[in-house]
Amino acid sequence: MPSILARALRERTRALHTQAERSGLMQSLLRGEVDRAGYCALLRNLYEIYSALEAALVQHRSHAWIAPLALTGLARTPALAADLQALHGEGWADALPVRTATRGYVERIHAIERRSPGLLAAHAYVRYLGDLSGGQVLRGTVCRCLGLSGEQGMAFYNFGVPEAAQWLRQHFRQGLGAIQADSEGVEQLVAEAQWSFRAHAELFLQLAPRPGALADP
Repeated sequence: MPSILARALRERTRALHTQAERSGLMQSLLRGEVDRAGYCALLRNLYEIYSALEAALVQHRSHAWIAPLALTGLARTPALAADLQALHGEGWADALPVRTATRGYVERIHAIERRSPGLLAAHAYVRYLGDLSGGQVLRGTVCRCLGLSGEQGMAFYNFGVPEAAQWLRQHFRQGLGAIQADSEGVEQLVAEAQWSFRAHAELFLQLAPRPGALADP
């Protein structure tokens, strides 16, 4: 049975998760309406988020709320860099802008790392379970949308053989269930996961390839 924490995270972020999926660029991507430039813009911003998150997770890997998580094999920063190199080419870090929502997200990671590093577990929950679940479905959409074949530009979604993503997902959930958090800790982790989903929705709006999206050079 799911732990109290796992149930609370799932049930109390469900609506925000749906909202993020229907926001801006992500909604367009799910419809197959994003070009290579738009997709690279998404990867560029995710690169900044993962770089900050994964460095913080390594730094605080012995924390009681982080140690139980099965994080080995989940890091996405190198994969994002490889995809940007393949899809955009040299100079992607300078050529592609980092949005204000992304800068705010990175600042949030640094802030909680200083004051309450256990909350990084909530960000790991939002990102990695998404990568291991919906991300595996999104892979096919991206291939069709951009006209890609094989593994070109698809490192972000590649966790090895097909069974590997399922295995990693199961072990991450088991680790989540092993986190010993009291009721106050559960509330803090849920609130941080909710913040993360809202921040993702804001980023997707800022990346939206249509008139009326939030202007952000």
